[in-house]
Amino acid sequence: MTRLYSRITGTGSYLPPRRLTNADLVAELAAKGVETSDDWIVERTGIRARHFADADVACSDLAVHAARHALEAAGVQAQDIDLIIVATSTPDMVFPSAACIVQNKLGIHGCPAFDVQAVCSGFVYALTVADAMIRTGTARKALVIGAEVFSRILDFSDRTTCVLFGDGAGAVVLEASDTPGILASDLHADGKHVGILCVPGQVSGGTVVGNAMLIMDGPAVFKLAVGVLEEAARAALAKAGKTHDDIDWLIPHQANIRIMQSTAKRLKISMDKVIVTVDQHGNTSAASIPLALDAGVRSGKIKKGQTLMLEGVGGGFTWGAVLLNL
Repeated sequence: MTRLYSRITGTGSYLPPRRLTNADLVAELAAKGVETSDDWIVERTGIRARHFADADVACSDLAVHAARHALEAAGVQAQDIDLIIVATSTPDMVFPSAACIVQNKLGIHGCPAFDVQAVCSGFVYALTVADAMIRTGTARKALVIGAEVFSRILDFSDRTTCVLFGDGAGAVVLEASDTPGILASDLHADGKHVGILCVPGQVSGGTVVGNAMLIMDGPAVFKLAVGVLEEAARAALAKAGKTHDDIDWLIPHQANIRIMQSTAKRLKISMDKVIVTVDQHGNTSAASIPLALDAGVRSGKIKKGQTLMLEGVGGGFTWGAVLLNL
């Protein structure tokens, strides 16, 4: 029997048209009595702009745009898809899943569709699940999407968090193959850190109970992130029998340029081999890795046959890495 693997055959992304530079955001915040500056944001995060979705645009809308671009790049029809996984923390509604809504909007019927909630690690988690399902023969052509509208859960009176995040979506088509694409993955979570990055509110009795806005302990997140990202990347390399020298491109979760620089340094990877979009996208949570991947592919930097390391860390606390050949 031929052994099954999975390979990415197409990438896609979508950013809502409304783009806010730091200057734009600073002006909006100043009108609300919140003081910050372009220099303050850039120095601490590397972010210079982000995109926000309009009020009538849902997470699934962004996901559908990204999915269509990925399908086109892969040369695959929507009806050929037999698995849809959406990584998101900001779905359209409590249920059904964003994946089911995306499925309907794409005109696909019958295949399994579900969401994965691992916050900023969500795409790495979703890709690993899709890979496992393809390897076992449960699916042959999967849409794996990361999509977020984090602007909906930001407290714009808190300058330490509201300047960090943006909206967007990225997607890949993952197909069964007789040659290895995804080489190895390494996933983890530790719920004892649940309080350092969370949205603690909930819906009860038709109203929101508790705080429905994002709260974060920035220094604690930074300290944890750098260490666990290195560990996950090294674990994935070890599982695949590879070393850091085999990595052509590092595509980390785009949270903060300092975290990305520190992780690259620990892995002995030059920043010239790191895909960076945080400056233009901000932190788009589960969408950040597929957005960066698509940007690298469409710019011509990332080429077929190259080895990529994807890694993410997010609330939960969750983290993970996927090593793959494109």
